[in-house]
Amino acid sequence: MSNVKEEYDILVVGAGHAGCEAALACARLGLNTIMFTVSIDSIALMPCNPNIGGSSKGHLVKELDALGGEMGKNIDKTFIQSKMLNKSKGPAVHSLRAQADKQDYSREMRRTLENTDNLTIRQAEISELMVNDGVIVGAKTFSGAEYYTKGVILCTGTYLRARCIYGDVSNPTGPNGLQAANHLTDSLKSLGIEMYRFKTGTPARVDKRSIDFSKMEEQFGDEEIVPFSFSTNPEDIQKEQISCWLTYTNEKTHQIIKDNIDRSPLFSGMIEGTGPRYCPSIEDKVMKFADKNRHQVFIEPEGNYTNEMYLGGMSSSLPEDVQYEMYRTVPGLENVKIVRNAYAIEYDCINPRQLKPTLEFKNIKGLFSGGQFNGSSGYEEAAVQGFIAGVNCAMYVLGREQIILDRSQAYIGVLIDDLVTKENHEPYRMMTSRAEYRLLLRQDNADLRLTEIGYKIGLVSEETYRSVELKKRQIEDEIARLNTITVGANKKMSDFLELHNSTPLKTGSNLAELIKRPELNYEILSEFDSEREELPKDVINQININLKYDGYIKRQMRQVEQFKKLENKKLSENIDYCQINGLRNEAKQKLNTYKPVSIGQASRISGVSPADISVLLIYLEQINKEGGKHE
Repeated sequence: MSNVKEEYDILVVGAGHAGCEAALACARLGLNTIMFTVSIDSIALMPCNPNIGGSSKGHLVKELDALGGEMGKNIDKTFIQSKMLNKSKGPAVHSLRAQADKQDYSREMRRTLENTDNLTIRQAEISELMVNDGVIVGAKTFSGAEYYTKGVILCTGTYLRARCIYGDVSNPTGPNGLQAANHLTDSLKSLGIEMYRFKTGTPARVDKRSIDFSKMEEQFGDEEIVPFSFSTNPEDIQKEQISCWLTYTNEKTHQIIKDNIDRSPLFSGMIEGTGPRYCPSIEDKVMKFADKNRHQVFIEPEGNYTNEMYLGGMSSSLPEDVQYEMYRTVPGLENVKIVRNAYAIEYDCINPRQLKPTLEFKNIKGLFSGGQFNGSSGYEEAAVQGFIAGVNCAMYVLGREQIILDRSQAYIGVLIDDLVTKENHEPYRMMTSRAEYRLLLRQDNADLRLTEIGYKIGLVSEETYRSVELKKRQIEDEIARLNTITVGANKKMSDFLELHNSTPLKTGSNLAELIKRPELNYEILSEFDSEREELPKDVINQININLKYDGYIKRQMRQVEQFKKLENKKLSENIDYCQINGLRNEAKQKLNTYKPVSIGQASRISGVSPADISVLLIYLEQINKEGGKHE
């Protein structure tokens, strides 16, 4: 066994999207950080879909960027197609999505990590955590090397006791045939950590030369590319893009799946893990949505320098021969050649309700957790959790106040609150519908919402912070000015409004009121505003959105005020809820299990009723009268 013994401030286990953000945050905050991975070649690997962003996930990446994370910058350097989704809908659900060159994405992130001060990368498998009196003190590798540290962040993704399965074939490997991490689970269980067994899946990769694209619909990127990172100059990333393609399954495809469903490990019982409801396999879709006679299949390139194509929408764990048979019924794939089989992957993860909202384990000080290991799915969900876990581990080591984003501040806040508060028995996926205040949490204003927090953490520069503060002032000042610019109901205005199919004015109006009309905007009304100064495009965009959705925004802000009142009523982790008279037994049990940090969080716990919340509010009032001491 190894005699190596080393000391670091922080140790990160895993180098996927969560591990990368965690390690970068810690190192950039000046802490001596070491990141372990079972394979250096799998840093920031994209084992499934070759893209970043998408509905609600684009919001997460924008928020991460505003806080000082890396994912947005990295995809801006390595994308091959970019598209803004949901453009026909309101700005709250606009979501940026970019196809990545997988190899470039991984290589570029590795380059960033390797050239970050205070960061060491080590290829080795962590097999055991070292804990003394409920405090993390280090970790051991499979070879016996010991690494002593003040904080540990677990970002193991889908690698713990992983096995890849299709048909009756079961390989004890991580994604893409990489080595699984088979030894850490036992150590975690011995520390009293509750584990789940989840599964996810991926479709086949096929040879581009065997596809007939003439039978498919070409999918182009946007003419004007919008960057993910607020620090990226849009002019620098306007480039020629690679097309994706759309085709569909059909009734013949579905019949083949039904005829062979008994050979699917999902339905035969060979797979124990719970799969993601919102990203199901093709056999799941066919069996659950029997009324649908076709499903979309997106053919997506894996990169600039490969012929591998990803069959988005046809994830499967059916046997190899059935995969060939069903794929070849899809228009354009009649002669397709598989490069890598589709497979399901099963892995160990934790019950995330064991975590505080800071992503620190409730029962082990200094031990944090982020990413798919927390029971979520998706690169973006992983990255933001890794970042928050990294920041809070760093704050713990530095003795500074930790960061909790609430549901009214960010999609990141919604994601983490859902994980640590709600009962999730399947991989959690972010969706816009999960955010109650989504009109306020748009991707276009992530910098205005979160840059100040990133600056206070120490991961956003003074220059960036000042530029965002200037942007805020420009928006506020210009909206205030537009409210003072009055226009009359004269012939010039009548002709203008008729030209733009807008209702004529009966009396004078100000420009702010006119901008609220759907058919008008800030730019169109420039001829009636001679005092106007030239403003940046992103400022103008915010002016239009803020004025057009003014009533809705104000209503949501009032809702947030009510929400904040409950969030600001803090609960001590030392409360024994069994001693509070009036609480129902189920509420006592749930509250003692979760140890909520506020009345707001307590109100979102399943099994805690409004009547129980009333009891807690009365209890808090009594405590405050007695001098604030929690029993």
